[in-house]
Amino acid sequence: MTGKGRRERYLITGGAGFIGSNFIRHLFDQPRAPGMVVNLDLLTYAGNRENLADIDTGQGNRYRFIQGDINNTKLLERLIKEFQPDSIVNFAAETHVDRSIDDPGVFIQTNINGTYSLLSRALAHYRQLPEDRKKIFRLLHVSTDEVYGTLGVSGRFTETARYRPTSPYSASKAAADHLVSAWHKTYGLPALITNCSNNYGPYQFPEKLIPLMIIRACTGQDLPVYGQGKNIRDWIYVKDHCNGIYTVLSEGRVGETYNIGGQCEKKNLEVVETICGILDRLRPLPDNRHYRDRIQFVADRPGHDFRYALDIRKITRELGWKPDETFASGLEKTIRWYLEHEHWWKKIRQARYRQQRLGLTGRG
Repeated sequence: MTGKGRRERYLITGGAGFIGSNFIRHLFDQPRAPGMVVNLDLLTYAGNRENLADIDTGQGNRYRFIQGDINNTKLLERLIKEFQPDSIVNFAAETHVDRSIDDPGVFIQTNINGTYSLLSRALAHYRQLPEDRKKIFRLLHVSTDEVYGTLGVSGRFTETARYRPTSPYSASKAAADHLVSAWHKTYGLPALITNCSNNYGPYQFPEKLIPLMIIRACTGQDLPVYGQGKNIRDWIYVKDHCNGIYTVLSEGRVGETYNIGGQCEKKNLEVVETICGILDRLRPLPDNRHYRDRIQFVADRPGHDFRYALDIRKITRELGWKPDETFASGLEKTIRWYLEHEHWWKKIRQARYRQQRLGLTGRG
């Protein structure tokens, strides 16, 4: 609640993407629904208005979608002036490592320049707010564990870990994180940063590992695994991540960074084999065949980080947050969602993404 009973107003950038759309759903699921949510999204290949079709039709004037670029400072200035947000949450980003290898310029433009554009307009807005609303205003920047680089077989990244990005994607996100931190320290902008582990769940674009494997399995294709599948990731169900973001936005200390992880490390091969086992049960193949027989090992990604894992003791200790879903429960919910929403991913496959291999240009 803000002001004299005023319901909070949110500007969400990149809200038509995977995590952003799930976060908007999370906002409207709260006991005290927001007064207004404005979703600014450029609708590049991974943005999809259908992710929020029911919100668009069911929330009336409390939700508004605007197609636009966060690099368009005039548009940002107009939107912020018109809607007067109490919180800005930045999901707008190019996120796929393989695509960053093929076309790093797009990642520089969106993830770095776009973040600067958003920070400059947010600061101008903040400076003209009355004192009571200045105390309420927050900007939260959503980042990734990949900014920390790679781990060996042990240890986890804390919020004070040194940044060691290894791909154009992670380098662009690291730069954006530093900009957000600098705007807080230099200009006093009340900003927060969250770094998350690998997300999975409903509405994830099919280029990422889990939806790619589910869809390829359902369409009778081989299941390609990079290298020997030994690379390790820390997985978090997207709804747990959204709850973590909301917790940080509501209760986090201004200027701080919080890791949001699932405490669930899995080798890539183990993830794919688990998907196969669930599909064997939910959609069995004829003649007692098994999905895991379709697994094929392919050439590894250039510069493929070996292991990521986040230490979440800070957010648990300070804010009382922890993930609700286990990997088994979250993955089964995810697979059931994709089985029940074939129309969603079939449209994407036909129009925008045919599951082609990306990210090989780094091999020279």
